[in-house]
Amino acid sequence: MSMADQIAVQLPYLRRYARALTGSQTSGDTYVRATLEAALADKGLLDQIGESRVSLYAAFNRIWSTGHVEAAMAEADAGAHEQVAQTRLAHVTPEHRQALLLTTLEDFTSEEAAIILDTSVDNVDAMVVQAINEIESETATDVLIIEDEPLISMQLENLVTDLGHRVIGTAATRTQALEIFSEHPAGLVLADIQLADGSSGIDAVEDLLKFGDLPVIFITAYPEKLLTGERPEPTYLVTKPFQESTVRTAISQALFFGTSRPLG
Repeated sequence: MSMADQIAVQLPYLRRYARALTGSQTSGDTYVRATLEAALADKGLLDQIGESRVSLYAAFNRIWSTGHVEAAMAEADAGAHEQVAQTRLAHVTPEHRQALLLTTLEDFTSEEAAIILDTSVDNVDAMVVQAINEIESETATDVLIIEDEPLISMQLENLVTDLGHRVIGTAATRTQALEIFSEHPAGLVLADIQLADGSSGIDAVEDLLKFGDLPVIFITAYPEKLLTGERPEPTYLVTKPFQESTVRTAISQALFFGTSRPLG
């Protein structure tokens, strides 16, 4: 496999991390693009990011930590969602959230995260604890689960309840999701992509977003099919099979930012 192919395989996951870190597709993808442009201009950096997934994320984090891309985007009249996201980010220590996302959403070990963040393993573990304390201050909300596999639906319902939220219903189809939401609007949606009757969780979410913007977390076994960078895509995406800690992190992030990018 060529270096370009190796990097391409990791790009969907780097986009996922960048979007969760910044709170939006626009900002996250801007940083990913800046990382690739920097690599193309520096053969040494290009060789480095082609060595491993850890090296690619380390290069991204060096770009992100400079803040130059973020500032440029703000000057370009960023949309309302990006402005809200950046305002809220100002109240959370960035390094803490990086450590949390790397070890949960991206499933790096503490040792790998320490290399990416250029710090010690003990410091990574401490930052993860601090991040949880900083972002788990959101109030309880009502949650709609769109999932056609009963065991996964039950697992998500138990997890959401344990976090102090209330499940207003579980839907196995697009029609059921709309019916439940019409009667009781939710403050958060957890959605599978492929549903029982062949309908799409993406279409179901688009129906719900017509009522107003709200946080949405997609849960899928095929994230690479959704994270192409070619169209508006979900900011919060969890890969099946998932760890409960990963879902917990995604919920905290989604409620922290309080909104979700429209898909279409």
